[in-house]
Amino acid sequence: MQDTQTGDDAGEQARHAARTVPDGPGADVPPASPAEAADAGDGVLSARYRALTLGCVSVILLIAFEAMAVGTAMPAAADALDGLSLYAFAFSAFFTTSLLGMSFSGQWCDRRGPVGPVLAGIAAFSAGLLLSGAAQTMWAFVLGRAAQGIGGGLVIVALYVAVGRAYPERLRASALAAFSAAWVVPSLVGPVIAGTVTEQFSWRWVFLGITALVVLPLAVLVPALRRQAAGPPEGGGADRFDGRRLRLALLVALGAGLLQYGGQRLDLLALIPVLAGLGLMVPAATRLLPSGTFLFRRGLPSVIVTRGLISAAYLATETFLPLMLVTQRGLSYTEAGLTLAASGGLWAIGSWTQSRPWAEGHRARLVRIGTLLLTLGVVTTPLVLLDAVPVWLPVVTLGFAGFGMGLVVTTLGVLVLRLSAPGEAGGNVASLQVCDSLGNVVMLTLVGSAFAALGGDTPAASHGGALEGAVGAGAFVAVYALTAVAALTSVAVARRLEPRERGAGA
Repeated sequence: MQDTQTGDDAGEQARHAARTVPDGPGADVPPASPAEAADAGDGVLSARYRALTLGCVSVILLIAFEAMAVGTAMPAAADALDGLSLYAFAFSAFFTTSLLGMSFSGQWCDRRGPVGPVLAGIAAFSAGLLLSGAAQTMWAFVLGRAAQGIGGGLVIVALYVAVGRAYPERLRASALAAFSAAWVVPSLVGPVIAGTVTEQFSWRWVFLGITALVVLPLAVLVPALRRQAAGPPEGGGADRFDGRRLRLALLVALGAGLLQYGGQRLDLLALIPVLAGLGLMVPAATRLLPSGTFLFRRGLPSVIVTRGLISAAYLATETFLPLMLVTQRGLSYTEAGLTLAASGGLWAIGSWTQSRPWAEGHRARLVRIGTLLLTLGVVTTPLVLLDAVPVWLPVVTLGFAGFGMGLVVTTLGVLVLRLSAPGEAGGNVASLQVCDSLGNVVMLTLVGSAFAALGGDTPAASHGGALEGAVGAGAFVAVYALTAVAALTSVAVARRLEPRERGAGA
């Protein structure tokens, strides 16, 4: 990952903030300045940008549908493969390997442009879907999820870089908002489709069926990428891959994997992989991400670590919700999955809100509001464990959290692009995504360990083959206590997004 900003202090970040990612190198389509774009009345769906926008959105649509489908089908998959104790591992494996994909994609984009990472990422993503769908054991399923993570990591960084390269700055918030809007349809229909397929056919077809949807997004996106975002960035990209950065990413991923493995064991021998994982992961992550990230230094480091905190809090909250509703409130897979639907739509509305022209001067304030809404949603979701609380409460609480995430995630993407010097966009976007995945891995390891220790490793067979009652409420209380800590921390860090030299403005 090309991240030459690592080691910069707050003053250097302020100097970088005055420069932005070049509007695009497109060999066939000359880049337009923001003023030129405004004069022409260009928008993200104008003739100039329509193919690229629709192509990016179609790929995000595919990834979003997979995410919503997996969340709905996972309780059935874990039950069928006798892997309930590895429930969190099936999710964290995705984020562990995505660390490698993101780091490699950042350098690849800075060196050659985003086309190659997109093609390789979609191929790896599809292979992982096939492997998970055909798995006969839980570990084989986890391996498929790991392959999906590599592909997802390659693709997501490349799409962010494409936004920085092809769109003028005034359109970047709208382009990233379109990415969030792509989650609306999968959020609304994904749980229904995945739940119906799981109950009427098999959870396997939830994975195998998605692979048939790959061709169309590629056909739309790749030609547009080649026209408008191919090749190295203006001003020259990296001449070669930074082997040191890739080795650090490998150490982080390996350490995260050992941490997860040890976290799933409930004996003293677990300390060996846990300590080894921490010994590899912590020093490597400290050197891989911008200096001061884990000290919450003002500016770019706090922007990046905020992303990791909010993602960790939201993902763990959403991941365990269907299982909690199935085991504690007796809902079907489809009914439990439907509780995730509203959050995706409200996430998109939050993202659309931050893309409005009036929001441009209030980026840091939007992040602070969004983290408060996220925290509200996270801490109130586990109230559904109480029988007196309506079973539909998580629809409301996740709605608050989703709207907050819509405000924050896209805004943080805009801030990273704004704080990136020419030729550094890929590396800085990769840092943002790496911290996102690292936060998810650490959180899922913590909650997965707590979940297993407090009864989450009880086989469903001991309850007549049914999931209802297979897990005690205390296991879920521990999960949501940890997510609340991450959410509350994000509220504090969100006050440190502006480099001190820039004053109070975002």
